[in-house]
Amino acid sequence: MDDPAVVQAEYEDESRLAARKAAHAAGAEGPDAREVLFDAIAEARPRRILEVGCGEGELAERMQRELGATVVAIDQSPRMVEIAQARGVDARVGQAEDLQFEDGRFDCVVAAWMLYHVRELHRALAEMARVLAPDGRLVAVTNSRDHCRELYDLVGREPVRAVFRAEDAEADLQAHFSSVERRDAYGWLVFPDAAAAQTYVDSLVLLEGARLPVVEGPIRVRRLPSIFIAEKA
Repeated sequence: MDDPAVVQAEYEDESRLAARKAAHAAGAEGPDAREVLFDAIAEARPRRILEVGCGEGELAERMQRELGATVVAIDQSPRMVEIAQARGVDARVGQAEDLQFEDGRFDCVVAAWMLYHVRELHRALAEMARVLAPDGRLVAVTNSRDHCRELYDLVGREPVRAVFRAEDAEADLQAHFSSVERRDAYGWLVFPDAAAAQTYVDSLVLLEGARLPVVEGPIRVRRLPSIFIAEKA
């Protein structure tokens, strides 16, 4: 999942991401991890926010609008940056392992569903800690290793081992931050039929070419996201 070629293919345009978002919008059950994430950011009352791995910029735009914060966003995909800029976000092409900002510039750093893509996790975490002001907060989101396990089982594949999963995230973060809190937002993703589930599978570069068997009725897949709040002393 941290293979640069895979990550580039996954986000070179918005089509794959749009397919996954549509599936979550149509068939999600349980708490909305995006709202748990936003609450974790808002409660810190940040004035200056850096979002690393901003994607299409929806969250960055919302933080500007609802929190009145100054937001800077980076992403390694030029196309994602272009879309975020069109939303009025100060978005730039950049890498998590080499943040081009001075020490202590931000009150909050946000890394939502992206740290499992970086090649050098601890270098990226050290950079995020560096650009945070004293008492600053990193809010990071990742998934359990069993996230969407049912789909992998149906297509006969094993999930790729990722560098930043919920099972290991607390220990990884504790190496760079003084305190870490975890908030789970578990639920289900429900596909009405195999065709809808296949569309989701097709949106994942790591499952390219995988085919679901004929399955009657809805397919229920576990959603296992966790939000981590890491405080800098």
